[in-house]
Amino acid sequence: MAAITTTLVVGATGATGKHVVLQLLQRKQHVKAVVRSKQRLLDSLDEVAPNASTEFSSSLEIQEASLLDLSDDDLMELTRQCDATVSCLGHNISIQGMFGHPRRLVTDATKRLYNAIEANQSKEAEPKKAKFILIGTVAVPNPNGEDDKRTFGERFVQFLLRYMLPPHRDNETTAAYIQGKTDNPNLEWTVVRPTELTDGSASKYEMFSKPIDSLFGGDRSVTRANVAQSMVDMLLTKSLWDEWKFKMPTVYDDLN
Repeated sequence: MAAITTTLVVGATGATGKHVVLQLLQRKQHVKAVVRSKQRLLDSLDEVAPNASTEFSSSLEIQEASLLDLSDDDLMELTRQCDATVSCLGHNISIQGMFGHPRRLVTDATKRLYNAIEANQSKEAEPKKAKFILIGTVAVPNPNGEDDKRTFGERFVQFLLRYMLPPHRDNETTAAYIQGKTDNPNLEWTVVRPTELTDGSASKYEMFSKPIDSLFGGDRSVTRANVAQSMVDMLLTKSLWDEWKFKMPTVYDDLN
């Protein structure tokens, strides 16, 4: 059995975030979540697993707030004593969500959370090791250049997305920021890049060091529950974490 940890989950009411929260709780871990609506989170957990909100209430701490409205001190308190932070933040698929403010939601939240964790560590005689997992997308190229070169058509689409769709630019900016954060041995990260997302239950999944299918789609997809499972597995399995830390793995449903 894995040691009991405490994980902060932001974006917890999202389609993937709720699975991260639930799966951590099901594996006897403690979870802290920042959400705008506590009831929405509880309802979303019960939709996936009936009575989950009641069954796991003692292991779930919920703070109602808009993350970017919290002060630096608030974020330090929020991340204090956490073993890991998982960000499932994303922009709503609506005109306001894609083109309204905050346009740098993921970037600003990632920077502020990362700074809060490091600020806490700077005050500790023996800094507590921490993990940071960010959800991305296969449409965001690895800034280190290790992905296979996309076709001209794919690169053109990425160019258009970068300059016409603020959420995509936000995700790319976040990836570039976190890619440069390798100087703190006590704070390790990974960016999970799922392929086409679908609904469905958790099952077997595969992870790769780079995208293995076309940007325009193919026969591969991954359930949001499996994306959550890949993140939770990494958090709780040392060998998996050591394999993927400081990398940007892609995740797919296992076809076998």
